[in-house]
Amino acid sequence: MSEHNKSLLNDAGILNLEDASVVMVYTEWNDAIVNELVNGCEKALKQYNITKSEKIIVPGAFELPYACKQYWETTKGTGKQPGAIIAFGCVIRGETPHFDYVCKAVTEGVLQLNLQLPVPVIFGILTVDNEQQAQDRLGGAHGHKGEEAAITALKMIALQRKLAKS
Repeated sequence: MSEHNKSLLNDAGILNLEDASVVMVYTEWNDAIVNELVNGCEKALKQYNITKSEKIIVPGAFELPYACKQYWETTKGTGKQPGAIIAFGCVIRGETPHFDYVCKAVTEGVLQLNLQLPVPVIFGILTVDNEQQAQDRLGGAHGHKGEEAAITALKMIALQRKLAKS
């Protein structure tokens, strides 16, 4: 990746994936933060010449696993099924236990998708205590989590292809 990339992941193993397809499923909630995650992902995909991508928007993080699964199911047999799905969202802790319930549900939902679907579902959901922590993950001290999600998706597509050849 380029020098200005602040991703904490390296891009070893991402070769010849120009034909890969990635779907980004993302939330309306905390849209300024989530849109930056998506922008970082698109930027990274472009750097690897990935042109087949689609974006699906849902209201909140709780809806992410459902939308990922439904996208997969409705694209069966259409040639539009992706090599990876990335779920993007941002859940910021508030004054009630709602944060804990949503984080647990979406984490378990994405885990279940990874065990059920034949493609990886990448966890691109920020679970933070405050907006500053989210900003720190948009190119700050903790890298750019949108770019890292794209790299993770591509690495997992490469792994899946390697395993299929075995």
